[in-house]
Amino acid sequence: MEGDCLSCMKYLMFIFNFFIFLGGSFLLGVGVWVLVDPMGFSEIVAVNPLLFTGVYVILAMGGLLFLLGFLGCCGAIRENKCLLLFFFMLILFIFLAELAAAILAFLFREQLTREYFSRELKRHYQGRNNTDVFTSTWNVIMTTFDCCGASSPEDFEESLFRLLNPNKMVPEACCQVNGYLEEVGVEQCVSSGVAFRHNKGCYAAMVEYFQTYIYSAGALAIVVLTIELFAMVFAMCLFRGIQREESESRDGTSSADALDEICLI
Repeated sequence: MEGDCLSCMKYLMFIFNFFIFLGGSFLLGVGVWVLVDPMGFSEIVAVNPLLFTGVYVILAMGGLLFLLGFLGCCGAIRENKCLLLFFFMLILFIFLAELAAAILAFLFREQLTREYFSRELKRHYQGRNNTDVFTSTWNVIMTTFDCCGASSPEDFEESLFRLLNPNKMVPEACCQVNGYLEEVGVEQCVSSGVAFRHNKGCYAAMVEYFQTYIYSAGALAIVVLTIELFAMVFAMCLFRGIQREESESRDGTSSADALDEICLI
């Protein structure tokens, strides 16, 4: 009965991880296909910073799922304790990292206010410096969400950006990208052209955007954590089952050897 349960668990885990393996392979294939650029997709992706970042996120997720699925499938079907233990440790690491991120987000939620982002933007934003991570991140945010500043374009008053660029009221990332702007020029936008720039703050724009997906994201997070818990339980149960079978096999062999010795005597 115990052997049948172990066999059932083994094949269930194989099927479960095979689908994870297929999903990871699909995501890897899509990411590589876009980067290889068979039909000019790389040019479209490069224009939109959100898509550009998304391609590498897809590649990372695909690689991780591919590795997890491979370890789970091989460990289950070959009854390899080393692979199963590595699979368990990798899932546990991911689970703890997600749990730590959720706890930190809850603990520091009061600090992530509009005023906090406005203050940090005034202190650290430089303009068109692509080598500075903080600056380049804010440029991506303002370009992606069609916004300017954390609260409003007034965030750039009395800021590091104005010290470095005294002739500019706002950075180029705040400008509206359309045909009319190409005729008028970027200079009017960055100097005093209120009509040519985005006047909505990025904090409000991002909150409005993510509120649309907050419940779906929460449900997805719960499903993912549940799957990870079940994967760890299955892996450890299978590991212990294989270990028990090996122990019983060794005990049986030892008993048979002892009986042979008695018979010889």
